[in-house]
Amino acid sequence: MEYIAFGILAVAFIAAIVGKDIYNDRKKQRLFEESLRKDYGTQREKKLNLERFARMDRYYKKHPEEGQIDDITWNDLGMDEVFLSMNHTYSASGEEYLYYTLRSAGKNEEELAELESMIQFYVEHEDERVATQLIMAKLGYMGKFSLYDYLDNLDYLGERSNRRAILMDLLFIPLLCMLPFAFSYAILGIVALSIFNITTYFREKSDIEPYIISFQYILKLLDAAEKMDKLSEKEKQQKFDAMLQKLRESKKALQPLRKGSFWVVAGNGSLGGSNPAELLTDYVKMTFHVDLIQFNRMLQFVRKHADVVDQVNTILGRMETAIAIGAWRTDLAKKHGFCIPYLQEGGEVCLKLTEGYHPLIKEPVKNSVTTKDGVLLTGSNASGKSTFLKMVALNAILAQTVHTCTADAYQAPYFRMYSSMSLRDDLQGGDSYYVVEIKALKRILMAAKEAGRPVLCFVDEVLRGTNTVERIAASTQILKSLHGDGVLCFAATHDIELTQLLDKMYDNYHFEEEIVNGDILFQYRLLPGKATTRNAIKLLEIIGYDQEVIQNAQGMAEDFLRTGRWS
Repeated sequence: MEYIAFGILAVAFIAAIVGKDIYNDRKKQRLFEESLRKDYGTQREKKLNLERFARMDRYYKKHPEEGQIDDITWNDLGMDEVFLSMNHTYSASGEEYLYYTLRSAGKNEEELAELESMIQFYVEHEDERVATQLIMAKLGYMGKFSLYDYLDNLDYLGERSNRRAILMDLLFIPLLCMLPFAFSYAILGIVALSIFNITTYFREKSDIEPYIISFQYILKLLDAAEKMDKLSEKEKQQKFDAMLQKLRESKKALQPLRKGSFWVVAGNGSLGGSNPAELLTDYVKMTFHVDLIQFNRMLQFVRKHADVVDQVNTILGRMETAIAIGAWRTDLAKKHGFCIPYLQEGGEVCLKLTEGYHPLIKEPVKNSVTTKDGVLLTGSNASGKSTFLKMVALNAILAQTVHTCTADAYQAPYFRMYSSMSLRDDLQGGDSYYVVEIKALKRILMAAKEAGRPVLCFVDEVLRGTNTVERIAASTQILKSLHGDGVLCFAATHDIELTQLLDKMYDNYHFEEEIVNGDILFQYRLLPGKATTRNAIKLLEIIGYDQEVIQNAQGMAEDFLRTGRWS
């Protein structure tokens, strides 16, 4: 009777623990779902460790295509920060696809229309959006590596055969049959064979262990695909019919991967379970190499179906990317607004931006510009030239990638986009700043000569890395080359001489400041015409440089402006 009572108490205790865990999990899930509804469009504080961020571009690099944003332009515009601001994703698939989307400016009208349709659907259908986000959150992340790191490295494992492992397992059969007739010899043989298998197990296990997490993620992709297919909203089925059909076909093709997968992924790919069942499973693995045999089978399957895995990952990533863009738009609408761009293939090379702003500036000053000849921008230090260039460039990229602009209106043809702005010395390559700069400019000049979409380029301080005379001469010729059919250039410069030399080619705009009570105030408003003020020496005075330095510098500048010679 006491044993029965003890057993009942033990069962009740275990049931209470399990029940509490289930309750906590459901409560956590409920709170998460509530936050998805309540906080949609609220910018998330999402920090990525450096290792994971360094591998964010793996999907992008595995899917090269025309019109992608190159590294120079991406870094010039600080696009990593822009990406983080719109990264409302909960899975590695969505995160990497969003990054790829933001770098893929070669989309056509049909592709952007499909993206827009998905964005609108998820914005308008909260239940469907939340259900999709829950599925993607369950899919989650892979840690510091990308799925494509593992897929690319599968060949390093070589051809792995199960013959020896199966043969060693078969040897247990005659030994077991010997037990009734030669018990001692049979036991000795079983022990010896077990020790041999366990010894070889750990050596082989160490080779495959890093790849187990990739198989786990692929199986989770398959689970997510099945759940996504069950979301039967009729309007979703109509809008995403082709995509969902591909998902079903891919899901069906990957189903054989599930067979025996438990042995590979159970215990999260590691040994040393914490309960009797896990310990027993571990001993079975070590003795009979069941997980190694199944891993080799899964390895062959994944190698043959890597393209199908990629397709499932792509479709799921595309869906979550549409949700993330919708969330970003909702956030923009609460702050300074956004617009859907008007883009057209072919036609006049002209850009019209109305009340555009930079999305990373908390209190931005909006500016408008319309040009078909290109813009030559002048103005004092810190007056807003570089920020304006980045704002226009960023809106052009956003228009062709996420179909969203931080402006009241944006109208332009489809462009190939390049910049030469925030460059620095290449210490590893041994190139000086000037060499880095002329290489960056050359790639734009070469692109402008190639057939294809017109080139939209942004150049900040043309050839700042060399002396004044040669800079003005070379800058004039470079900017002339970046003017004409098939190219639209926005350039900022301190060299007022360029406004005269290029007056008939470029539209001149400028930024200016005003001095109030000994301080410089910037309005950050784009104004027509060339700059008429300078503030470099005035800034020295405001910061507190010695008056002798200020006066001597001012005198030299005035003499040069009067005589054209340095004294």
